[in-house]
Amino acid sequence: MGKYLQYAKRNIRRTPFQAIAASMVMFLTFFALLIFLTLAAGSQEILRFYESKPQVIIFFKDNTSAADVNAIQNALSQEARVASTNYVSQEEALQIYKERNKSDPALLELVTANILPASLEISAKTPEDLGPIAELMSKEPVVDQVLVPKEVVANLTAATRVIRIVGLTTVTFLTAFSLLIILMIIGFKIRLKRSEIEIMMLIGAPNSLIRMPFILEGIFYAAAGALSAWVITYTLLWYFSPFLQNYLGEVQLLPVNPLFMLSLLGVSLVISFIIGGIGSLMAVRRYLRI
Repeated sequence: MGKYLQYAKRNIRRTPFQAIAASMVMFLTFFALLIFLTLAAGSQEILRFYESKPQVIIFFKDNTSAADVNAIQNALSQEARVASTNYVSQEEALQIYKERNKSDPALLELVTANILPASLEISAKTPEDLGPIAELMSKEPVVDQVLVPKEVVANLTAATRVIRIVGLTTVTFLTAFSLLIILMIIGFKIRLKRSEIEIMMLIGAPNSLIRMPFILEGIFYAAAGALSAWVITYTLLWYFSPFLQNYLGEVQLLPVNPLFMLSLLGVSLVISFIIGGIGSLMAVRRYLRI
């Protein structure tokens, strides 16, 4: 293997501009792949976050007794579509209101617990369960209003689907393009070294000594592109983390878990070996008839 690596290194040094071009194409491919995987993982976590939040909120009428509230909670605990419930009293609602509006004292004047309704926050197991739960709660005589923020989950689900479709389409196109680039560059190098290869064949060099340096060269281009794309992606995430976290609000996704980034690096390197190996092997079989 050391001899193969030595020949591959020599081939790369002799044509540095082709090596840079091939590595840049690999960089674009894996940069798009890493961005897609990061967006897909982030959108999935955001979707899980909102799915785990209280999705149906019911507000009780004034003077609703504790017995009525307990009866509704007990009935919901037997409902298969309900994950959990959380009762918010008028005093707790006042504390939440004060916390959310503490930066604007004018909104806190004349606001007391008596004017804020008690509520029950209901978490559904799936977004599809929101409608039936809301319809069930709207029939209760002590319920004054039912809020169902199902548009948030629906929009997030649609956005996640679009990210997957667009990302997969882009990555598939760039992967095919990268295979062709590897095939053309390795094929071009084989044509340039035709006389050298013929001499090696005449002196009885084994086929593996002729083939393997080209295959390793293609793998090197792909791996270099994958590694540089991972470094750039991680650097951009680290640099823009404060801004992105302010945009995300209460959804805590940043800073990115280092284990997640290391797993992305491992996946990228594995894919790079596959792309570089297949592309260069195709070139060897196409242009190197031995």
